[in-house]
Amino acid sequence: MSEFLSMGGYAQFVWPSYGLTLIVLAMNLIIAWQQNKQLKRTLKRRLKNSQ
Repeated sequence: MSEFLSMGGYAQFVWPSYGLTLIVLAMNLIIAWQQNKQLKRTLKRRLKNSQ
């Protein structure tokens, strides 16, 4: 297990890359979720105002 975690001596480069990738993917999901929520609110408001 320690061999896997050390990544052949390149762990100092590999693990931060994995971490950064995870952060970017999480941010994409969070931003998309927030934009979807905002769009739904906007559409509901426009629909209510047009009636």
